Amino acid sequence: MAGNRREPPPELIGGDQWVDGVRCSVFDSGPRDRAEAVVFVHGNPGPMADWSEIVPEITGFARVIAMDMPGFGRAQRPKSFDHSVIGHARFLGRLLDQLGVERVHLVLHDFGGAWGLRWALDHRARLRSLTLIDCGVLEGYRWHRYARIWQVPMLGELFQLLSSPRLMHIALNRDNPRPLPRTYIERVGRHADWGHKRAVLRLYRTSRDPAGAFPERNLGIEVNGLPTCVLWGSRDPYIPVRFAEQQRRYFPEAEVHVLDGLGHWPFIDDARAVATPLTAFLRTHVRS
Repeated sequence: MAGNRREPPPELIGGDQWVDGVRCSVFDSGPRDRAEAVVFVHGNPGPMADWSEIVPEITGFARVIAMDMPGFGRAQRPKSFDHSVIGHARFLGRLLDQLGVERVHLVLHDFGGAWGLRWALDHRARLRSLTLIDCGVLEGYRWHRYARIWQVPMLGELFQLLSSPRLMHIALNRDNPRPLPRTYIERVGRHADWGHKRAVLRLYRTSRDPAGAFPERNLGIEVNGLPTCVLWGSRDPYIPVRFAEQQRRYFPEAEVHVLDGLGHWPFIDDARAVATPLTAFLRTHVRS
């Protein structure tokens, strides 16, 4: 019934920020002189507007930062950008430096997990809390079928050339436990130019070995006392839910929330199911 149709939330939009000559779009709720912030990092396909229903829950008590990483959303797509985990982590760090953020509460999803964890390894003293949404330390992980296609030269390019918002919608709805809103597919499609598709190919090809950017056997993070929240869709078709409990091997104090019936984008499937535990967690650990 039309009366039960959920209206899409106002889209999260940021202003331009230049980092090492690359323009990206950054949402910063401010105040700019507050050195502690909750930092949302999207994954593939992004963009930061994925967080549109979650961020307003947090801005009432914390400075919130979200961004479009290079190759995604409204950010530039320079051919020369290093689309490796290390390259994105370096960019994230320099962005946070420019914004004056010294104490960081990371909220990570998908490839944002790898980017954020790599940054955290190199800046442990600045990490105040960690939230992992369908991502984390993926020991024993095997890539999903789309990743395996993207990682093959020529086949990946052909797949990207033939993809369209309509085909994407069909494919994702086949995998996801709930139909994804058309507004989500349209948003992703608006940014899916060739520069974005090329960035995706490079990202997956430089990350064939998921542990390649993390030579530290035990991650090297001082996890004792690190507040950690794990949120995972129980029916994630790309990173199975068994990895949710596995995070306790690396973050022993983690609270783990398995979100029943949700998929890889639980904040799109059911924003309230994500916002409720996330807000409670952050209210406990962000300084007022």
